Amino acid sequence: MGKNWSTIEYLFNLYQVDEPTVILYIMKMYESLIIEHRADEATKKRKAEERKSAGGGKQYTHNVKG
Repeated sequence: MGKNWSTIEYLFNLYQVDEPTVILYIMKMYESLIIEHRADEATKKRKAEERKSAGGGKQYTHNVKG
């Protein structure tokens, strides 16, 4: 899920960034946090769907004597 960072040098030069390596490191850390959060949300959603589909298949029969 990585992003294309090939144009980052151009942007650093355009905005005259003083510490490009530090800024790039912070950007990569932020990206990894976002990816981790999205993966956690997808896992939660998948597990909820599994619980929903597993619980709906049970059929109970009642003994009715008449």
